[in-house]
Amino acid sequence: MRRKRLVTALVAGLPVLALAVYGGLTRSPGPDPMLQTFAFTGGLRLVAETGGATDGVAAEVPERDTRRFSLVGVTWDDPRAVTGGTIQVRTRPVGARSWTPWQDLETDAPDESGGADGGPARGASDPLWVGPSNGVRARVVAGDEVRALPAGMRVDLINPDVVGRPREEIAPVAMQRPRRVNGVEIPSRPEPKLLSRAAWGANEKIVKEAPTYTGPVQVFFVHHTATGNGYSCASSTSVVRGIEAYQVKSKGWNDIGYNFLVDKCGTIFEGRRGGVDRNVLGAHTLGFNTNASAVAVIGDFRSTPIPAAARLSVAQLAAYKLGGAGNAPASRVALTSGGGPKFAVGRRVVLNRISGHRDAGLTECPGTSLYRQLPAIRQLAGSAPAGLHVVKVDGAGVWGDTYWTRGAIAPLWDLLTPSRMIDRFDVYVDGEMVDSRAGSIRAGSIRLSPGPHTVAVRARHLSGRTATAVAKVVADVEPPVFTALPQVYLTGGTVGTSVPIKVSWSATDPAGIRTAIVAGTSATVLDGAIRALTGPAPVGVTSTWRVGVVDHAGNRRVATVDRTPMILAEAQATRTGSWRAARDANHLGGVAAAAAAAGASLSWTVTGRSVGLVAARSATSGRVKVSIDGVLAGYADLNAATPQYRRLVFSKSWPDTATHTVKVEPEGTAGRPTVTIDGLAYLS
Repeated sequence: MRRKRLVTALVAGLPVLALAVYGGLTRSPGPDPMLQTFAFTGGLRLVAETGGATDGVAAEVPERDTRRFSLVGVTWDDPRAVTGGTIQVRTRPVGARSWTPWQDLETDAPDESGGADGGPARGASDPLWVGPSNGVRARVVAGDEVRALPAGMRVDLINPDVVGRPREEIAPVAMQRPRRVNGVEIPSRPEPKLLSRAAWGANEKIVKEAPTYTGPVQVFFVHHTATGNGYSCASSTSVVRGIEAYQVKSKGWNDIGYNFLVDKCGTIFEGRRGGVDRNVLGAHTLGFNTNASAVAVIGDFRSTPIPAAARLSVAQLAAYKLGGAGNAPASRVALTSGGGPKFAVGRRVVLNRISGHRDAGLTECPGTSLYRQLPAIRQLAGSAPAGLHVVKVDGAGVWGDTYWTRGAIAPLWDLLTPSRMIDRFDVYVDGEMVDSRAGSIRAGSIRLSPGPHTVAVRARHLSGRTATAVAKVVADVEPPVFTALPQVYLTGGTVGTSVPIKVSWSATDPAGIRTAIVAGTSATVLDGAIRALTGPAPVGVTSTWRVGVVDHAGNRRVATVDRTPMILAEAQATRTGSWRAARDANHLGGVAAAAAAAGASLSWTVTGRSVGLVAARSATSGRVKVSIDGVLAGYADLNAATPQYRRLVFSKSWPDTATHTVKVEPEGTAGRPTVTIDGLAYLS
């Protein structure tokens, strides 16, 4: 008796429905059609369902062989009507003999999205992506409460790979021309990187009407397509074509209803035609389509969370549309309903700027799992740029906490926020904008006038929020000043065909000395804190040393010094007292003068800036007394554990060239009175 009542209830008021496109579903020559459809009452039979996920009695349409399709849905005449149970389908993949398990079609509420399009919109389940198939079965499983099936109920099969002749495209909207602020060209607000309708293969032939435009976007709705998650990202363009065909051919809308779609890999698709940068009236959220935009994430997210890549794409779109209208994505807004099942016409409703479909309609959409991620999406879409910092300033050197430059600089910056979420970067000098760069660029180019400056980089998020990083920069065009010009002196070491010398200097600059560059017989690049360099200089040859000091701004000051090293042998000295010849190939010229007794002396008269005594050292050598111009200049101890030859053991230097007499005498050191002298070196 119950089954009889169920049959009556299920089929009441269901006339036999003529096939809309592919009558009878018998195979015929020609290409596969875009839409195949058959009435739900054709061959209807009752099947008991127990022990499964859905118990009850099913009104089942037996399996049918079909032409190729990839997306399936069920539609009916009245968009306000609800089904009398759970609609399920199973399909047979192309090339296979087995059937898929039964899968539910989502019908959580009367179809309310297409109201903006007007006209004969049909009620419908959400479509299910099943991949290339050529067989289908369908049923409605009723529970304890039995209702009549909606009138005109039918199964629709979509083949998304049917290409229609493109209709004439809308003339593209001219890109916003870059504007100027104080002479600075501001980059155009960047559009999200996406697949255009042409790129994903939109069938423009089936689009019914030209797009309608609304005012600035006040709210951004997030949906899911409920088409299932069993698609690959490589096939997502086919899924989008299938959704377009289903919403136009099966549901009767003007075009695909969503403004944008996003697949699980984060790829963005342009939805309803009319221009990504324009406020196109969509068909997505009944009562709130005006001054709104919407994205549908491809898949079923009632229990499956969307991947991070898709979440970021949704946030980018929300920030792009809301921020472009000057509305903070993380804020709320009061809107007036245009009328729908949840909010009557004229009802004032406070919504998050980024809302789920369920916030405005009687629906599960966008699925509980995705809905729970909306706070994170609002955070991504509405946050200020994070981690902005100046990495370095090309054309400037760092000294302390300040950059120093000669004027032309290229600041480089970075941040943690992805480039796709950034509108642009503005560069300011002392509070005035001097440069502006697109959000994908991390460097600017400016020239500073002499003096201290504050250089600021301001990152502007798509949401409109900003963050600023600051650097202190001084433009310095003055080179360093030598406080002591380069000088060359004799210094300790071994004498041969060359003598050991030391080059010294001193310099200062407000920007600090970064480096010193010495070119000559001793050549190197030194840290700016170093003020001297030692090395050899050839005897009898005039050598030139070129010292350049560079400040942290890059300014350079150069000074040169010339010197000629000479050697006077011991034989060229004026002698007093007793000296003996000490012959050894290690001495200068193979011979040196040795003395131990008091009253022995050697003296030379030279004209130069620096003199140095050359002597031998040993374990038995004593000290030698050195006088210059009749005045005691000091002592040199020639004692050493191992023999050392031709050592410059004593030196004296002057700032100017002059004639000096150098006299040396044995001190008569107790136990080691002997001194051995090779000669005198000097710089002229």
